[in-house]
Amino acid sequence: MSENRLALSLFWRTFILLGLLLTVGIVAWVQTFRALEFEPRAVQSAQQVASLVNLSRAALRYADSINRVTLIKALFDQESITLKPSEPADSYQPFEQNRFTRTIAEELRSRLGAETVVAGSVNGVPGLWVRFQIEQDLYWLQTDSRRFGTMTGRLWFVWVGIALIATLLGSIVIARLINKPLKELSFAASRIRGGEYDSRLDESMITREIREVNQGFNRMARELAKVEEDRAVMLAGISHDLRTPLARMRLETEMSVADEEARRNMVADIEQLDAIIDKFMDYARPGEVELVPVHVATVVDKAISQFRDTQRIRITSKLPIDTRVMADETELGRVLTNLFENARRYGRNTYTGVTNVEVSYARVGSWVVLSVRDHGPGVASEKLSELTTPFFRGDAARTAATGAGLGLAIVEKALQRMGGDFELANAAGGGLVAHIKLKRAP
Repeated sequence: MSENRLALSLFWRTFILLGLLLTVGIVAWVQTFRALEFEPRAVQSAQQVASLVNLSRAALRYADSINRVTLIKALFDQESITLKPSEPADSYQPFEQNRFTRTIAEELRSRLGAETVVAGSVNGVPGLWVRFQIEQDLYWLQTDSRRFGTMTGRLWFVWVGIALIATLLGSIVIARLINKPLKELSFAASRIRGGEYDSRLDESMITREIREVNQGFNRMARELAKVEEDRAVMLAGISHDLRTPLARMRLETEMSVADEEARRNMVADIEQLDAIIDKFMDYARPGEVELVPVHVATVVDKAISQFRDTQRIRITSKLPIDTRVMADETELGRVLTNLFENARRYGRNTYTGVTNVEVSYARVGSWVVLSVRDHGPGVASEKLSELTTPFFRGDAARTAATGAGLGLAIVEKALQRMGGDFELANAAGGGLVAHIKLKRAP
């Protein structure tokens, strides 16, 4: 059977492309923001620490011993700042650990003096420590280094996560807005393909291009409906006007022709003309069908019962009675009858002159595939795709009988109306096999 090609719908392609575009934009924005935010934050942090050092230095220089203790306690309680004398035995770790902390340390030395010491911990106590001098005494100022750090990875993750979620939601909304009119157009076109010409699209869309497409589609649907109506009236008239003289000719032939063989041949010709008219009417039948669960074995048995002449055709069926498909019973019966008739005419065995037909089935996922095979001469592989073309005839081996050349075209059209598929192939052991693919009924 034909392969199903994996393809994304237009909605998902639009969504993925928009999502990728916006995600790349967010990543670029984050990197740009971090680059632009890095140096100003480092300079601002250094300025704050330098101001604290200068204020502390001025306050300690002009305060007596009692007020100095009070000042130190107030700074600790209100600003979480510790001031303590520097001892020669103090051990400290450098504050410069990365680019950000190095920038802060350099900015502090440029503001407080080159001799300023900036430490990340003193005597094992972490923090931002700055050693400064008041006259001949050295002091440590300690503050929490987290107050001057960059945004943490967790905070970045939260903000970027919120931005990505907003991006995905926005992409869904935009993709739906873009694809909604296209989806409506696709649905309306599928209804037109199925023979329903009453589909109408909104002609008051804000987007000018979509509005013009909808107007053109509606105009096309109206014209197709008119053409279909005219065709049905014309074919009905032709059928009526041809059958009346044919019936009269048959009556006159049976009454006026004396020769028995000539009369029989003339009646057969008239019956063939009448059958050809039926084929034309079947091919021009309107497209609306109602799909219901149908027992395949029952329909096949009814179609087989119409071919009782075992001297010309023998049909065997291997179908379970519980297999059901979604179809129109009349249409499916017409499909099978046409296939059996096609096999009777063109699939005769070269040696016996009898057509042997086998009907089998297979379940493929949610589909049921019926196979109708004869054991005739088959068809040249390059002509298989043309057998369903109206009025086309294959090679001489399969054109020994007369007909309208519409049988397989009617089969393909009927299966399309029922949402199925039709495929022809040469069987491995000889003969032609027709595959009918229909949805399995629940």
